[in-house]
Amino acid sequence: MNDGGESQAGEALSEEDAARANLYALIGRLFHEAPDSILLAQLCGAPGDPNGENVPLGQAWKALQDACTRAYPIVVKQEYDNLFVGVGKAEISPYTSRYVRGISPDRHLVRLRERLEQLGLARRNAAFEVEDHVSGVCDVMRFLIVANHSLSDQRLFFNEFVYQGASSFCDLVSGASSAVFYRYVAAFARAFLEVERRAFEMLESDG
Repeated sequence: MNDGGESQAGEALSEEDAARANLYALIGRLFHEAPDSILLAQLCGAPGDPNGENVPLGQAWKALQDACTRAYPIVVKQEYDNLFVGVGKAEISPYTSRYVRGISPDRHLVRLRERLEQLGLARRNAAFEVEDHVSGVCDVMRFLIVANHSLSDQRLFFNEFVYQGASSFCDLVSGASSAVFYRYVAAFARAFLEVERRAFEMLESDG
């Protein structure tokens, strides 16, 4: 992580921040919809540890790549639908507000919407997903990185709207009996969230 202080629109991203943005984009994509055969093949052929030398993250990445080699798109699509869509009610809700402690889901969602408006990311009328979908908050983090928002801004959004809800969601997915492929997705996402949490904690202590 490199803190440029205030946002610097147009400034080139560091290699580390580009990797972070790509990982948020990937996690958001995998939780938004099941991967097709093209994405599975891309993940199988991707290089090793996607974010440096972090051992738990590297292990989770390798396990996800191995799962991709065994995955059949139609089976993964059915698994995704069973877990996160369902008929009437999903087995596991992908909406992070329900996992945040100390505040009602409705109030948490209101605060998220207020913050997105401040960032110029107000929801489009045609948008289907509610803003607190795990893929949505991951995409906001990707935006904050690529738009060169300061690490302070990133940390505030991560702490308030990403970490607690998304990590609890990943824990539920990892423990779900019907999760096969998505168990590895959740484990990888959880490992990445821990890397981010520790990095932001170090930033806070240094500041």
